[in-house]
Amino acid sequence: HESIGELVDTDRAPVYIVHFTQKAAAEKAQDLCSLDVLKKEEKAAVRDEVGGFRFDTPIGKDLKRFIGHGIGLHHAGLLPRYRLLVEKLAQAGLLKLICGTDTLGVGVNVPIRTVLFSQLCKFDGASTRLLGNREFAQIAGRAGRRGFDDEGHVWAQAPVHWIENKRAEAKVAADPGKKKKLTKKKPPERGYAHWNEETFFRLVNGQSEDLTSSFAVSHQMVLNVLSRPGDGRRDLGRLLLDNHEPRERQRALVRRAIGIYRSLRDAGVLVELDEPDEIGRHVSVGVDLQDRFALHQPLSLFALEVLPELADRGTNDRKHTASKDDSTVHEADSDGAAREHALDVLSVVESVLEDPSVILAAQIDRLRSDLIARLKMEGIEYEERMERLAEVEHPRPLKEFLYGTFDVFREHHPWVGEENVKPKSVARELYETGFNFRQYVEHYQLKRSEGTVLRYLGEAYKGLVQVVPESCRTEAVRDLEAWLGETVRQIDSSLLDEWERLREPEESDVEPARPNAIGASDPPDVTGNERAFRVMVRNEAFRWVQLLARRRIEDHEVLAEVPTVDGIQRTSDDIIDAIAPYWKEHATLPTDTHARGGEFFFLDDSATGNPGYWPVRQTIADPEGHHEWVLEGEVDLTASRANGRAVLRFGSIRRL
Repeated sequence: HESIGELVDTDRAPVYIVHFTQKAAAEKAQDLCSLDVLKKEEKAAVRDEVGGFRFDTPIGKDLKRFIGHGIGLHHAGLLPRYRLLVEKLAQAGLLKLICGTDTLGVGVNVPIRTVLFSQLCKFDGASTRLLGNREFAQIAGRAGRRGFDDEGHVWAQAPVHWIENKRAEAKVAADPGKKKKLTKKKPPERGYAHWNEETFFRLVNGQSEDLTSSFAVSHQMVLNVLSRPGDGRRDLGRLLLDNHEPRERQRALVRRAIGIYRSLRDAGVLVELDEPDEIGRHVSVGVDLQDRFALHQPLSLFALEVLPELADRGTNDRKHTASKDDSTVHEADSDGAAREHALDVLSVVESVLEDPSVILAAQIDRLRSDLIARLKMEGIEYEERMERLAEVEHPRPLKEFLYGTFDVFREHHPWVGEENVKPKSVARELYETGFNFRQYVEHYQLKRSEGTVLRYLGEAYKGLVQVVPESCRTEAVRDLEAWLGETVRQIDSSLLDEWERLREPEESDVEPARPNAIGASDPPDVTGNERAFRVMVRNEAFRWVQLLARRRIEDHEVLAEVPTVDGIQRTSDDIIDAIAPYWKEHATLPTDTHARGGEFFFLDDSATGNPGYWPVRQTIADPEGHHEWVLEGEVDLTASRANGRAVLRFGSIRRL
């Protein structure tokens, strides 16, 4: 704190304190709240400027507290609206300290007078190394931005163990009798590369390393160039050869482009024309693809080719199920089958997206925690527990189907090289669990990575919009697409709204965001998107069934916390007592595809009885097929609009 206090006292704020992990940045922001860097009138100005800004996600509470102390937090794991808030408050001169990561070096618009490096080493994914000259210059160069300051300052904190040793040596120098008691601290054994004052000045005065080209050929690049007016094939050749790449690298790019072109042509994505069209193109995008078709992921073409096979796969599975046992034919009901097919479509789209490693690691951690608790209760020996834990992996829907079909795809498309499909379930899991965004983040303890979760969901939504061909876009798929898009928009509409405007600048029907006091935008009315809102309501109602089905006290407590129709708060004991008669009659409470069927869900959106509230009823699909137990409640439209999600009030659990 001494260095930071000195910088503030000598009018060198705002100070950007650079960390190289999001966790370290958040912990430092929390630690600095003990400093009093804002005057009384400045704190009042912060409150006035923030106004009614929505801090409605798990990290929001922390961020609001930091900002109240004049401290900002800025890293890629935050939602875009939170980062924008910090930037605008800094531009208004209301933040003295900003704790963040090296995202400062990639053009963040924050006026900074001083950059303080917390360390001069970083983990690069393989090992911990010293910063490169270019990395240092990119970050340090943000100090003293043009138009904001006359000069900038760059400081680097010495290693913690070195500082503590210097302080200990000073004490010994003041009292020689303590010399025998002096024990020097050692540097960390992991996550550390030594730096000192010489390192700092070498970075200050060093020559930046040469830039390395990142030029690559992708499906979307080929499509974009070939879609231009004129001879796109000629333009593509010029782009691949008229550049500064070495000749060997150019030849590799040309070979990849040819492979991609042939694959797109053979798949019907590109159609070669006998005569140039009205704008001079010799090829065009296939006429049976949707207007917003795009292939932004390296394996998007695989998704496009395999999606039609899902319908055949689902039909064969249902025929096989019905032939085995007529009592299970109900699993093939059309509503459930359509919804399962839509989720499979989503799983194919997710399989070609990049893995969000932080989310997948959280899924594995949660599964391992649940497994170890169960194995201990069962009395399983330690060695076997460890073996079982080692086998845990994150959810991979359609794993065998996807790997099998991709092996065939690879044989016909050798350009994929070492690429492979990556089955996973994030967007699908969000739907199937009935969680809203906040609940999902809390469930996996991802509050420092909310931005990562949102970006991934946004990419999954774009995949549904741009990759799924019209022939596969069933009503259930459109429902899923609407739900996912609205979910993302309600959390932070900026990414998708901007994407829609870029896609269709003249035709976009996205309403301009409504700015609040600080310049961020309020979310659109969640009830305005009728298709998406009904899916949200349906998911929330079925989540009540899921909470009952597991028969866990913690789940009963969650259900008891749901607001009630009569305003009387329930307890977990109330929930247990209400469902007890059901458990006396039935051994299980199904939550499968059949149980989610439309025949078991009722929503009265006429609002004739009580304006502003829609009655909702979820029937339990008991294994005997009596279907006489229901969960009743109502949708609170006003609360839903205020919270940007479906807000249901719980009524009762009863037998009809």
